[in-house]
Amino acid sequence: MTAATADHAQGSAPDLDGELIGILAGWGRFPIATAEAIRRRGGRVAILTIRHHAEESLASLADVYGEVGVAEIGKAIDFFRQHGVLRATMAGKIHKKKLFRRLGWVRHLPDWKGLRTFWPHVVSRKKDNRDDSLLAAIATAFDRSGVRICPATDFAPELLATEGVLAGKSLSKRRMADVAFGWRLAKELGRLDIGQTVVVKNRAPLALEAIEGTDECIRRAGQLCRSGGMTVVKVAKPQQDERFDMPTIGIGTLQSIRAAGARVLAIEAGKTILVDRDQLIGYAARCGITIVSCFDVAGVPLLEKPRYDAA
Repeated sequence: MTAATADHAQGSAPDLDGELIGILAGWGRFPIATAEAIRRRGGRVAILTIRHHAEESLASLADVYGEVGVAEIGKAIDFFRQHGVLRATMAGKIHKKKLFRRLGWVRHLPDWKGLRTFWPHVVSRKKDNRDDSLLAAIATAFDRSGVRICPATDFAPELLATEGVLAGKSLSKRRMADVAFGWRLAKELGRLDIGQTVVVKNRAPLALEAIEGTDECIRRAGQLCRSGGMTVVKVAKPQQDERFDMPTIGIGTLQSIRAAGARVLAIEAGKTILVDRDQLIGYAARCGITIVSCFDVAGVPLLEKPRYDAA
């Protein structure tokens, strides 16, 4: 854990002194929590929502508000530059699976800047369409245009999970073994930039996240294991770019865990965003879900397992 990450985990961040911060907002409450944190620190917010993704309530938090298509990169850059935004962040989920529906790309046609940004990934055999590749291309396009993409935790460090048992009771040795087993699987899945979440039981993998997302992965595990009692592990990628796609937990995730019959959620401390933390912990306590947050598998209480080695 770096010193900067440690400071973030403690919730420290400088006052923004009226600076207008941009948010490129996708689905979920993460953009809302980010906007609220910016305003608490004395900043102003320019919110640009992704069409058919973001919540309408974001408009009430914005000093400047707009909407853009998922591939309209030039329009997004022009919006922020027009309003003098020098720093922006990406917050919220993009439903990539929608792009794979019939005529999906037709409904999300790129503008000229978007076409230039994504075209190399379409025609080149050396490039791919994994999340990290596409998001890094978007961030590069913004940076080159004078709008720096920053981690959301630069503005909302208090959203990062701290270490410990956040809700529920301490883990049994069997549960700890499942966490360690799932952790190593999830790190390998992340190294390949496929997903961040795995669901396991008795050291057997039940479901691995891919394009469908965390909630669908958990639901699939519940369908495959009707007896319940699973462990959900969600971690950062070994090569995690903190500017985007940080592991994020919200009430919806816990609702999926409860519906599937899972009992434990293990997350990575200092690298996982908790949206509405107090509500999350309260909901988990009421539903009998244990949330454990650690820096690596060696940090699971009483667990004697080797640390994950990306090599």
